[in-house]
Amino acid sequence: MEFPKKYTCAIARSVSLLGNKWSLLILRDIILHKKSRFKEFKSSKEKIATNILTNRLKFLVEAGFIEKIKPLGTKKSTRYIALDKGISALPIVIEMYLFSIHSINESVLNESQLNIKAALMRNRKAFEKKRIKEYLEFAKDLRGL
Repeated sequence: MEFPKKYTCAIARSVSLLGNKWSLLILRDIILHKKSRFKEFKSSKEKIATNILTNRLKFLVEAGFIEKIKPLGTKKSTRYIALDKGISALPIVIEMYLFSIHSINESVLNESQLNIKAALMRNRKAFEKKRIKEYLEFAKDLRGL
């Protein structure tokens, strides 16, 4: 995807790519929760509208963050996997998480969220490395490699 505007600031460029909340939440779901299907993204707690989800997935594909694969060649078999550029956004997602997790009452968190919080609080770098490794194995299986 070509961006017509020339950025002179790396932060402005990053915000243009990842500043939309849905982009970050989709990348979170792909990498941390290993979601890969449209209906899985649609079922996230944030309740994204179908048209917005469609547009965000298209944008993330065009921008090189994710890839759309069709293992069986049908619309229902379509999967989305993170590419290197998408995986490189994980530290941003983690930092945003760490920025606000202490202001969220644990009683509203599910077991998966509590486990993520505990693992991040123990060792952020180890959590990130483990999640990337696990995701790469998951994506390899999806590709059938």
